[in-house]
Amino acid sequence: MNISTDLRLRPLRVEDEEAFRAGHDAMAADGFTFGFGLEPGLAWNAYLKMVEDASVLESTPPGLVPATFLIADIAGQIVGRTSIRQFLNDHLEQFGGHIGYGVLREYRRRGYATEILRQSLIIARSVGVERVLVTCDEDNLGSSRVIEACGGQLENIVNTIEGMPRKRRYWIG
Repeated sequence: MNISTDLRLRPLRVEDEEAFRAGHDAMAADGFTFGFGLEPGLAWNAYLKMVEDASVLESTPPGLVPATFLIADIAGQIVGRTSIRQFLNDHLEQFGGHIGYGVLREYRRRGYATEILRQSLIIARSVGVERVLVTCDEDNLGSSRVIEACGGQLENIVNTIEGMPRKRRYWIG
């Protein structure tokens, strides 16, 4: 298998519901939001519309920025996801960055995160983001390595909310 040709980022589909909800629940147990805004009682078609609307400035909820939400797919299996923000607000400038990605636990340590970030950078640049901010928790060594492998240069480490890990802030490009 060649990760760079086998992994593809794509929008969610109707048929992804069961696998995506399972991934969302598994990641929630680790304290990670896999599906932004996905609630147990939310109809899947409503969620798909919400994700689609979130990519357009005019339909983005107040306080949020437009973001392209894609899943990482290998041979029909969801292995992760990415959210690519077109610009930053104050909160994202400090703690979130332009790209947020995640890999489901059972698919980690296979190079998928690096490929998800690599492809996300291409998409970010295609919407005009030349210099990309990517952050990770200070204690997330795996993510630090992924960001650095994709050209990330550490700018600083910042405090967040008390009791939460500090954030490593990297710039790429």
